[in-house]
Amino acid sequence: QVQLVESGGGSVQPGGSLRLSCAASGFPFGAYDMSWVRVQPGSRTGPQWVSSIKRDGRETQYWPAVQGRFTITRDNVNNTLHLEMNSLKKEDTAVYYCARGWGIGAILAPGAQGTQVSVSS
Repeated sequence: QVQLVESGGGSVQPGGSLRLSCAASGFPFGAYDMSWVRVQPGSRTGPQWVSSIKRDGRETQYWPAVQGRFTITRDNVNNTLHLEMNSLKKEDTAVYYCARGWGIGAILAPGAQGTQVSVSS
């Protein structure tokens, strides 16, 4: 059974930093491109794609609004995905999920819980 368990969220002030992690199991992690998506408060359009990383970690892509502030990485030995978030803004407030796949086609795991990131002063 595919499981993606997110952690590392929290409450920070604008300009702060957080590092999200996603522990993957139930599938060959190193064979999949991986992504982070988020659902912002009051969103009616579903998850917003944030960033993706190729299966070998050599290529990454970012939503323009987070480019230069967020860094996606992966550890294929420990089946873990990370998202380093710096210079956080209020508009980054959201529940963050990791997902299998690249770009807007990435798929959430069944029963995904996500991790809450709240940015406020």
